[in-house]
Amino acid sequence: MGQSSSTMSSPVIIPAAARHTATLIFLHGLGDTGHGWASAMAAIRPPYVKVICPTAESMSVTLNAGFVMPSWFDLISLDPNGPEDRAGIEKATNFVHGLIEEELKNGIEASRIAVGGFSQGGGLAIHAALQYPKSLAGIIGLSCWLPLHKDFPKEAKGNLTTRLFQAHGSADPVVPFHWGAETSALLKQFMENSEFKTYPGLSHSSGEQEMEDVKKFLQEVLPDN
Repeated sequence: MGQSSSTMSSPVIIPAAARHTATLIFLHGLGDTGHGWASAMAAIRPPYVKVICPTAESMSVTLNAGFVMPSWFDLISLDPNGPEDRAGIEKATNFVHGLIEEELKNGIEASRIAVGGFSQGGGLAIHAALQYPKSLAGIIGLSCWLPLHKDFPKEAKGNLTTRLFQAHGSADPVVPFHWGAETSALLKQFMENSEFKTYPGLSHSSGEQEMEDVKKFLQEVLPDN
């Protein structure tokens, strides 16, 4: 039986420190929560940017021997050509779209909303952006891959010209570096403003230089207005 949305924790929200004119939605990786990234994102966002870090529902994850943990969708295989949880990925994508729509209702335009994430969350952020018809400000994908990559570019609905900052550590033992590089190569075939940055020696985590680069990216795609 599927879990109801009532099992979803409320997102961690860091209000803007100045007049709220832009929003960043950032999605955690497998087994983490919104708290895992909220303070890091709050430290690098411009003061007029509100940060939303939701927490995924807890579910049984096939790849982790069925253990229950926060996960945006089930992970079935480590093979890029292996089976994927299409229904779960689509449900999670709709959830992200719902967060974007809430910000639109609050008077923030799509062009002032950035979406991003780490690992599974980064992949979901890119997927959700490509499935969203309105143009967003920017997309951030850290240490990630693109779910349902065979759907693209055919199934893309928008954000093909939106700036994407994709980053990956060269020593990542969890999401292999070549996954990130292959994802970038695919995205660059149809996304005009896609950047892929490598961090030598970085494992499956973020580093100081990477966070500086994300900070710079946010300032560029969400300038003061």
